[in-house]
Amino acid sequence: MAGKLDWDLLQSLHAVLEAGSFSAAARLRRLTQPTLGRHIDQLERQLGAPLFLRSPRGLRPTDLALAFRPHLADMAAASEAAGRDASGVASGEGGVVRVAASDVIGIEVLPSILTSFRRKHPGVDVELALSNKIEDLTRRDADIAVRMQRPTQNSLVAKKVGELTIGFHATAEYLERRGTPTTFEELVGHNLIGFDRDLPELVNELAIGRPITRDLFALRTDNDVAQLAALRAGFGIGACQKQIGRRFGLVPVMADVFSFKLEIWICMHETLRGSPRMRLMFDHLAEELGAYAAVTD
Repeated sequence: MAGKLDWDLLQSLHAVLEAGSFSAAARLRRLTQPTLGRHIDQLERQLGAPLFLRSPRGLRPTDLALAFRPHLADMAAASEAAGRDASGVASGEGGVVRVAASDVIGIEVLPSILTSFRRKHPGVDVELALSNKIEDLTRRDADIAVRMQRPTQNSLVAKKVGELTIGFHATAEYLERRGTPTTFEELVGHNLIGFDRDLPELVNELAIGRPITRDLFALRTDNDVAQLAALRAGFGIGACQKQIGRRFGLVPVMADVFSFKLEIWICMHETLRGSPRMRLMFDHLAEELGAYAAVTD
């Protein structure tokens, strides 16, 4: 087995592992499929073992390929972070900042906040990574993260900027047609919108008089933005931020009976303290998200 492997070849392996096929990986890497295939063939010759097996169900990675996966993810994150850092060194306060946030925060809250940041700092480009999973800031999957829970890693600079209240909402039309529940017993008789296969961690901390399981919901999806879209369309009753409910004219339901709070934290790795663009973005997010959370009426 070869000791030193070409990073270009390893990037192709990483792309196939992420995309699941040679064709998709080639598009991801902006290579032709034959070129990407040659990269994998060359790696297999150097390693002396196959990396993928072809089957009627498609491409299946071998144990050897899977052993590379976490290392390739680390290397890819480090490479991207190095590119962002180099862009900042070359342009002073300019460069790139990669911000991670949940789907709802990224789609419904951050656009106007990032727009005002760009107007103030036109030299800074923004990459927005949206996912409900927590990005690893120590690995530099992102530079700055907006998190809805207290971070636990000691190497992070973190600031709590406020709290969001989440409660049941529905459209006025739905409530006029189906009635407004005032108790959990009445709520169960309504079209509820909620999770599908991914049980949210906070569910175990909520009490509605019965276990919260997926069979409660008439519409099930693990995409929070899709839940919000169904709520706005009048499908039924679902949970959302008070600020978002107010923006779309949704009616609070059982506000005196049920609600819960999510903390807003801005986080970045402590090694980024000295970067002007990182500090600018960190402070801007802290100020704007703090103001957003403070709006209660």
